[in-house]
Amino acid sequence: MAIIQQQTLNHSVWECKYHIVWIPKYRRKTLYKELRQYLGEIFHNLAKQKECYIEEGHLMGDHVHILISIPPKYSVSQVVGFIKGKSAIAIARNYLGRKKNFTGQSFWARGYHVSTVGRDEEKIRKYNKKWNLTTSSILANSDPRVRSIG
Repeated sequence: MAIIQQQTLNHSVWECKYHIVWIPKYRRKTLYKELRQYLGEIFHNLAKQKECYIEEGHLMGDHVHILISIPPKYSVSQVVGFIKGKSAIAIARNYLGRKKNFTGQSFWARGYHVSTVGRDEEKIRKYNKKWNLTTSSILANSDPRVRSIG
């Protein structure tokens, strides 16, 4: 059985993990060789600045996959924007020869894909069924506008 790694803030215990994918602008195949090795370190350092932890990551030829823990005090968009923005500046300074005034250009495309990585859904369904906590029984009593499906 896997050990659940929960983290704490002053008034909360949390486990918030996300799978995030983004691409370079124009989906250029630029993430190879020395830049690829450099980006891993940059992403980890930037994540630490936002109190996040990259559990796992893969730099593919034309996109980035990361599994990241983000504390609930930050939104996913804040963290992704921070990592993409600051890493683009680092790439421009270290690999494109721009030392200052790096504005108006971007290395990464604007969007990203995110999905939550939660606990085992089937275990949660069994737990809810055991305690008779079905979606229809909870929602039917709480809001007349919500209809149960199924």
